[in-house]
Amino acid sequence: MNQSEDNHIIPMTSIKSGSGTQVLDDVFYYTNQIVNVVMIGKPDDKWVLIDAGMPGGSQKIIDVAEDRFGAGTTPECIVLTHGHFDHVGGIKELLEHWKVPVYAHYLELPFLNGSKSYPEPDPSVEGGLLAKIADIYPYKPINIAEVIRPISSHISLPFFTDWEWIHTPGHSPGHVAFYRKKDKVLISGDAVITVRQDSLYKVLIQSKELNGPPRYFTNDWDLAKSSVKTLSQLEPDFLIAGHGQFLSGETLKTDLKQLASNFDDVAKPKHGKYVD
Repeated sequence: MNQSEDNHIIPMTSIKSGSGTQVLDDVFYYTNQIVNVVMIGKPDDKWVLIDAGMPGGSQKIIDVAEDRFGAGTTPECIVLTHGHFDHVGGIKELLEHWKVPVYAHYLELPFLNGSKSYPEPDPSVEGGLLAKIADIYPYKPINIAEVIRPISSHISLPFFTDWEWIHTPGHSPGHVAFYRKKDKVLISGDAVITVRQDSLYKVLIQSKELNGPPRYFTNDWDLAKSSVKTLSQLEPDFLIAGHGQFLSGETLKTDLKQLASNFDDVAKPKHGKYVD
């Protein structure tokens, strides 16, 4: 197993870094610098980890998991919304510690088995400072071929059958979100986020603001728009995104519908390498 050859610590953080938030009794997320990893499962039962955080963040994720589930705990598996550096930055060390399978959409596998790099991040895209320095972000593939498994089109979230996965491409080809119908909880990854991720100031203070996917790493805006429409139709009561703090309530539903309806004006950048 190997992290990407360009994997390195990214010196950026937010005021929520290091904090954990329990949304429901079996839904918890931890903010690792500027990205969220989600733990599904009750503290006295089995659990799975969704995403693997920033480069260098593995030990903090392990510590948080042990605080929640007990010393020596091991998840049933790790499931990835996608394979960008801030969602797999600690995965090699996590797998060396836990030795569990990893699941992802089959279209994401080339970026996870060492065979294909993502399109380069775009520092020319319309946006704030975190977009303009995008060329420092890793984009080359990790290689966890020995443990990676495709999420089947016929099953739900592994080990938790009340969660369904939803293909939400655009930000990456095999991006997926997760949804539980009984309490209308949506884990959106980067298909929809709750902070303006290209703005250094808004990321630092974690200003709550429903947004489309991060501009500097999204390379298919038509698919991204379609994915936001798909998620808006779920009318979730709770939203946990890959970036930003969780949202809930009727305002969430309204804002998500407005984002879908006005995507080209409010989410799609006016210019950039991957903008038509």
